[in-house]
Amino acid sequence: MKLDEAVLEDAHVRLEPLREAHRQALRGPADDPDIWAFMTQRGDGAQFDAWFDKMLTASAGPAQISHAVFDAASGACVGHTAYLEISAPHARVEIGWTWYAAGARGGAVNPACKRLLLAHAFESGAERVELKTHHLNARSQRAIAALGAVREGVLRSHYATWTGQRRDTVMFSVLKDEWPDVRARLDARLSPD
Repeated sequence: MKLDEAVLEDAHVRLEPLREAHRQALRGPADDPDIWAFMTQRGDGAQFDAWFDKMLTASAGPAQISHAVFDAASGACVGHTAYLEISAPHARVEIGWTWYAAGARGGAVNPACKRLLLAHAFESGAERVELKTHHLNARSQRAIAALGAVREGVLRSHYATWTGQRRDTVMFSVLKDEWPDVRARLDARLSPD
């Protein structure tokens, strides 16, 4: 697997590899405490710059590619998503650190982003794409399941959140041989008909 940075776009969204130039565009959408309720680190208000710096630094290494998410119709920056834990020897990658401004939730943004990210990963040679979420984040679990990802189980006491609480992690995945069905499901969801 050779997963390279790329601008990914369709009729709904444009995902740009994260750069310093995205700092101010992301600051406004990130300033929503609800986004960070289940995260391991806060990124709203005074914590934004530390979070952004962490994403930018991680993206300079081989194991993460972060993206600023833009709404294709308005051009507005509406969120962030990333490839994490990129493992070329195992042809495995995770999609995570995903969050969207309130106005971008529940519509085409998330399925469009996942369609683009999954396609790029599998076209780059991935055998497995993982998605993880907090055990209390029911909205995220529903959204991941709606993509067609398989719920694999729960990793108990897997992470410490920024609140100091321990988080159980619900694991989902899409395998290469499942991708055609998942792609068809996403294409149907995103179809204007």
